[in-house]
Amino acid sequence: MYGPDFAADPHAVYARLRTQGPAAPVELAPGAHATLVTDYRAALEVLRTPEIFGKDARRWRALADGRVAPDNPVVPMMAYRPNCLFSDGEAHTRLRQAVTDSLARIDPNALRGYVERSADTLIDRFAGLGEADLLGAYAKVLPLLVFQQLFGCPPELGDRLVEGFSGIFDGVDAERADALITSSLVELIALKHEQPGADMTSWLMAHHARLSDEELIHQHVVLIGAGTEPQQNLIANALRLLLSDDRFAGDLAGGSMPVEDALDEVLWLDPPMANYGVHYPVQDVDFGGVPLAAGEPVVVSFAAANTDPALLSGRRTGNRAHLAWSAGPHHCPAKDAARLIAAVAVEKLLDRLPDLELAIPADRLVWRPGPFHRALTALPVRFPPAPPSGSRPAPVHDLSASAVRGPVPGATHVPGSGPGTGANPGPGPGPGPVPPYEHPRSDQSAHSPQQADLPGDSRWNPSPVPSRFSPPPSGSTPPAATSTARPPASAPAAPRRPWSFLGEWWRGQ
Repeated sequence: MYGPDFAADPHAVYARLRTQGPAAPVELAPGAHATLVTDYRAALEVLRTPEIFGKDARRWRALADGRVAPDNPVVPMMAYRPNCLFSDGEAHTRLRQAVTDSLARIDPNALRGYVERSADTLIDRFAGLGEADLLGAYAKVLPLLVFQQLFGCPPELGDRLVEGFSGIFDGVDAERADALITSSLVELIALKHEQPGADMTSWLMAHHARLSDEELIHQHVVLIGAGTEPQQNLIANALRLLLSDDRFAGDLAGGSMPVEDALDEVLWLDPPMANYGVHYPVQDVDFGGVPLAAGEPVVVSFAAANTDPALLSGRRTGNRAHLAWSAGPHHCPAKDAARLIAAVAVEKLLDRLPDLELAIPADRLVWRPGPFHRALTALPVRFPPAPPSGSRPAPVHDLSASAVRGPVPGATHVPGSGPGTGANPGPGPGPGPVPPYEHPRSDQSAHSPQQADLPGDSRWNPSPVPSRFSPPPSGSTPPAATSTARPPASAPAAPRRPWSFLGEWWRGQ
């Protein structure tokens, strides 16, 4: 599963593996063997029965006894880390709650605005050229800007983190890449100890779970890893589909679908994390006739499960029973934010460059090798040159839900303090803390005055999070294999360019 042949046509491999039952043996990297689950219902069984299939990778026998070398390319993606992804039971509950509570503090309206302005900044760089690689110039850079903002991460650390995560996803010098990630996160956490701000890193530090620095590092590994590489793949894969599939590239009268439906199609057929969800049986188990040994990795193929022939139906539009976000206790806690970022990124680009088209045939696009992701190497496009937007660069501002509340009673505001503006967040302290866990006030703007961080401010001390900010955990996939599709939207009377329609819809026209 690590060579170019698999990357070029993974679905042909999944079809062959299905002939062996709901799961089949695979080689993820030289010397690293696993069982790949290709059946939809079998995948749900693995994801939803933690008492049989655990996530704690310290059970991985082949790594523990030396059959898999520590420098094997898949080890950084599969070996145990003290975070919510590789834990079970009470440990998982504690670590997961810190993540969900911190994510709940992000204001989606502020996040949307930041993504829009960041997208405009990036598009302005190539809009006048008439051609671009949308992967390198757009899909890869936009998530970087967003996560630098969300985590209060200086640009130089952000660049190193992206380099590190690309390395472990590709399995290229993964040991060095893992070390680069760790050293960068050590610096980020040290910075936030000195200068806490309104960002995910500081919120995780302040959470009542009282995470250790080691836990903070590895919580960031899963959060930033999921927010960069898979996010860029979701954006790029959606753009590829929109520009190459007649159902999407045609005009609305001809039956094209909106961007949200294109995202659903990608999440079904080419999810950005095609194979992952690594579990370890807690004991030997017969799995639909396939023997699974305790402590040997079981990898869920989200892509294969989504395309299980038993699920085939006439439409996938509006059907979100796919497993792209996983399911069960470890389903993706940031799927709403990830989907928002991708949708805004695609819509903004198509609004700005409505005559965008692929520069080469879609079947000549090259996919990056790797057992876990579904990722292009480049996405070259051409278009009539367009003028810059004239909008200001995306400012560094508070994306927290608390940002809409205005001045904090009793807090001291320091004029001119906090970060400056620009496309990239700087290393400064950022907007200061606000009373934790209040509901936003609807009568205030997301651009209300912000407070500077005050050294020793007690409001950063951990305090319990009310339940209204902690929705109960649930699987991302309903019990039924499929859901009822939405009826198609009616088409306009005359053919129109879909991107123009999207732009008008996006502006409320």
